[in-house]
Amino acid sequence: MYVGWNMKTNLHTVTPETSVFKARELMDTHKISHLPVTDGKAGLLGMVTDRDLKEASASSATTLSVHELTYVLQKLAINEIMTKNVITATPDMTIERAARIILDYRIGALPVVKNEKLVGIITTTDLMDVLLMALGLSDDTKRMSLLIHDRMGVLAEVGRLMQQAGINIRSVMTVPLAGYKNIWQILLRINSSLYDKAVETLREGGFKVISEYVEDLTPYLPSKS
Repeated sequence: MYVGWNMKTNLHTVTPETSVFKARELMDTHKISHLPVTDGKAGLLGMVTDRDLKEASASSATTLSVHELTYVLQKLAINEIMTKNVITATPDMTIERAARIILDYRIGALPVVKNEKLVGIITTTDLMDVLLMALGLSDDTKRMSLLIHDRMGVLAEVGRLMQQAGINIRSVMTVPLAGYKNIWQILLRINSSLYDKAVETLREGGFKVISEYVEDLTPYLPSKS
C-alpha cells in the first residue's frame, strides 16, 4: 500500500496572509486538525495545526476581552505561527514508511508533494484506517492468533490447511512477538460462521490457537525444533 492510494486529496488550505481567526473557522467547520499553507498555486510553504492556533489564541488572551481577542486574531496572520520546515511524503512512499516518519517525528500528518506541488495529505487517522483494513476488522469475522517460529513455509502450511477445510482466510498479518526472539504471531481473521471449524482444523494440524486474551503465553509457544 502506498500513500497515494490512501491520502486525502480534497484539501483545505490557507495562504500565509490568512488570519488565525479564519484558519480556526476552517478547522472547526471541516473538523480537521491540519492546514497546509500554500502560495495559492499548490506550492507548499508550511503547515499550521490545531495546537498552533490554540497556542496563538492563548498567548494573545492574557489581558484581552473576547471582542479584543477576536480583533487581534483577525489581524494575526498564519505566516507568524506556521511551521515552515515541513516534513513531507510523496505519493509513491509506502504506508509503513509514512507511519514510521509520523511516529519518529511525533507529528499528526504529512503533506504529500509531487513535482513540488501539494497533491494530498495523510494523517494518523488515515493510517489507522489502513491498519484496520489490513486486519480485516468487520462484524462478520473473528480473529485468532498462532505463535510460530520464524521459519520458511509456515504461512503456506496454514493456507493449505484452510484450503483443504474449505475455509477462506479474510485477512492475515504477521508481527514479531514482543519479548520473544524469533517468535512471530500470525493473526488470522475468519468468517464467524466458520471460526470453530478453523480452530479445530489448525489444532489438528499441530498449531496452538489463541482465540482470546491470555496473560501466560507459555502453553502457546511453539515447540523447540
